[in-house]
Amino acid sequence: MRTVTATAAAVTAALAAGAAGVAAGRFASDAALKAPPGRPLPTEPRLTVHGTAAGQVTLTRDLAALRPGAYGLSGNGSHAVVGPVLPDAAHSADTVVRRLERVAHGSLDAGDAVWLTPNLHVGDPGTALGLDHADVDVPGELGNLPAWFVPGARSTWVIAVHGLGTTREHALNLIGFLHGARLPVLALAYRGDLGAPRSPDGLNHLGATEWRDLDAAMRYAVRYGARSVVLLGWSTGAAMALRAAADSGLRDLVSGLVLDSPVLDWRATVRALAAARHTPAALLPLAVRAAEGRTGMAGGPGGADGRPVRLRVPTLVFHGPDDAVAPWADSRRLADRRPDLVALHTVPHAPHGAMWNPDPRAYEEALRRFLTPLM
Repeated sequence: MRTVTATAAAVTAALAAGAAGVAAGRFASDAALKAPPGRPLPTEPRLTVHGTAAGQVTLTRDLAALRPGAYGLSGNGSHAVVGPVLPDAAHSADTVVRRLERVAHGSLDAGDAVWLTPNLHVGDPGTALGLDHADVDVPGELGNLPAWFVPGARSTWVIAVHGLGTTREHALNLIGFLHGARLPVLALAYRGDLGAPRSPDGLNHLGATEWRDLDAAMRYAVRYGARSVVLLGWSTGAAMALRAAADSGLRDLVSGLVLDSPVLDWRATVRALAAARHTPAALLPLAVRAAEGRTGMAGGPGGADGRPVRLRVPTLVFHGPDDAVAPWADSRRLADRRPDLVALHTVPHAPHGAMWNPDPRAYEEALRRFLTPLM
C-alpha cells in the first residue's frame, strides 16, 4: 500500500511540476506575445527624473541614459524630447544630465518614472510636423485599419509599419524626411493597435499574421494611385514587410524594402524578452514552446513564420550590435547571403527599433541614397 501511495504522490508531483512549467512558459511568452503598443519593452530600463533646469533634465545614471543622440522620454501622462548628454553639466556618480529639447505634454517632475523611446513625436502628422494629411481607413480582413496618409507628388508610395512596443507615431520620425522627398506616405495601425481590430486570439504573432494588414495597405495604395511601393518596417514591422514582399498578391509592385532592427528569428526575440523579465534560463525553452503552441508560428530562424527569408528586391537594413531584442548577427548573415540585394547600415549604441536616433542625418542620408533610384 505504501508503494502505491508513494507512486501516486510521485505522479501527482510530476504532473504538478509539468503544469507549473507550462504556466511559467505561457507567462514568460507574454513578454513578446502581449507586448502592448506604446509601452516599453522589458529590455528598456525605467529611469527616474532627479530634476530639471533650463534646457536640462537629470536622470538616473544607466547605460540607457548615456546613449548618444535624441530620444523621446515618456512617463505616465508625459512625453518629452531629450538630446545628447551634456558633458559640461554637473553630473554625479548616480545621475546623468541630458539636454531637454521640449516637453510635448504633461510635466517632468523629480521622482517621476520615465523611459526612453525611439519616437520623438506624439500626435499626428499635422499636430506633430505641421503637414497636411488625411486620416483614412484601410479595409483589412478583420475590419478597418486606421492610417495616416501624407500626400506626395511621386507615384511610389512608402508604407510604414511600426514594431514591438511602439505605435504608428514612430513613423513620424521619418515622415518629414519622406515628405521632403515628395514621396506619399501611408503610416498604418494594424491589428492590436489602438483603434484597430484585435487579433482573434488577442496575441502578437510577431508579423506572422499581421503581414496581411500590410497587404491590405498595399491594396489601398494601388487603389488610390500608387504604381509601386517601398515597405518600411521596424522590428516586427520589418518581418511583416519581408513576408508581404514575398507572399502578397501585389509583391511585383514592391520596389524596395527598408528594415530597421528586423526580427528575423522570432525564437530569439521571445527568448530575449522573456529573459528581460527575469525568467530563469532553464525556462526559456518553455517560453519559446508556449509561443509556438499559442500562435502556430513555425520554428527555426527566418521570417516570423519560421521560413527562410526570401528576397526579390533591393533591401536596406539598419541594425546594430546593441540590439537586445533582435540579434544583429541575423542581419549580418542576411547581408552576407544576398550582397546583390542587401545593404547593411550598421548603427552602434542603439537599442531595438531606434537605429535612427543616434545619428538622424547619417540614417537619412543612407535612406536618401537607397530611395533615389526607386522613386
